Amino acid sequence: MKKHIVIVGGGFAGINLVKSLVNDNRFQITLVDKNNYHFFPPLIYQVATSFIQASNISYPFRRLFSNYENVHFHMGKLVKVDSETDSIETDTGRIRYDYLVLALGTETNFFGMENVQKCALPMKSIEEALYLRNYMLLTLEEAARNKDAKEAEKLQNIVIAGGGPTGVELAGMMAEMGRYIAQKEYPEIKLRFSNIYLIDALPSLLSPMSKLAQEAAYNKLEKLGVKIILNVAVKDYVDNKVILADGKTIETETLIWTSGVIGREVPGIPEESVGKGRRLLVDAYNKVQGTKNIYALGDIALQLTEEKYPKGHPQLAQVAIQHAKNFAKNLKRIEDGKVLIPFKYNDKGSMAIISKYNAVVDLPKFSFKGFFAWLTWLFIHIIPLVGFQNKVRLALDWLRLFITNNPSIRLILQPKRNNI
Repeated sequence: MKKHIVIVGGGFAGINLVKSLVNDNRFQITLVDKNNYHFFPPLIYQVATSFIQASNISYPFRRLFSNYENVHFHMGKLVKVDSETDSIETDTGRIRYDYLVLALGTETNFFGMENVQKCALPMKSIEEALYLRNYMLLTLEEAARNKDAKEAEKLQNIVIAGGGPTGVELAGMMAEMGRYIAQKEYPEIKLRFSNIYLIDALPSLLSPMSKLAQEAAYNKLEKLGVKIILNVAVKDYVDNKVILADGKTIETETLIWTSGVIGREVPGIPEESVGKGRRLLVDAYNKVQGTKNIYALGDIALQLTEEKYPKGHPQLAQVAIQHAKNFAKNLKRIEDGKVLIPFKYNDKGSMAIISKYNAVVDLPKFSFKGFFAWLTWLFIHIIPLVGFQNKVRLALDWLRLFITNNPSIRLILQPKRNNI
């Protein structure tokens, strides 16, 4: 009898686990995801800013698995884990498992601020990125029609909460698009009313990265006109006013939230198995504490056993990929009755793009910035894309866009079903 592995979540961890097991006929694999496609989160901000198409960073699961006889796809949202019957309940059916792998990733953390959760614009999914794109374009159209100076300023102010890689990359791209595109295509808009604010509660941008990266990001964004506010947290968002911890306010109709993540909730998992940030506590072999055959990979996994990372591993794509590859080896070793291999993270570095021709890269032994770092960023972000066609298409699109400074996909698309 083949062992049935059910993987919930088709991100970096889920996809790489499937790829590592497809040639082993001892396993039958079912991937469960609420979407029918895998997408590449590090480039989602380029979708939100109309720079690239969503299809450039997405790939359908069924097409990806069409040549794998032992892999099936189940489209559905996880509702509950039932460890007593070794099954999961989804909103589209129940599935039994021999091994359950939870790789659901994270969702936006609003830190309990109800108004922010209700009114701010997150950017964790393709749907949210497309909504943000439409929202920004509609706001520009409204600003172009508006004759009132105070109202125009409120419409043109953009506040980005979160000074990590996503916030920095988003601020840089918006600043450059305002410089190259807004002046040409929106002549009615008075750019003196336009402001991009980047706010973070920490004392520096890109806080997990090197001092060189932090300073390079700050200096370049400042030159682009981004107003950077550090050491101050966003506390509320009321009546189109961002309220800061120091009592100051910023009038805006656009608050983009990139300020934190929290593990997705997994009903049915014991409370004692859930750690800080709602991540699932796992041992050195990715088994969820207090369970017998349930494992967690990627951002949702919290391993406190590796000496170098006593507070858990960073929530990065490389951790998820390495989790998947190590766990695939261990699944095979379980079936072979061999000793398991504890997970140890190999830090390959981190990077962020700041603006056109300008990026920062931190490698384990040194850091660098500028044009070569930008080329490195481009190369590293094309390699992991699923599908050769996606790699080629994105490379060609980037070449055209960086030459022309003019994305051509600024279409306001609001799909709806017409009443007949």
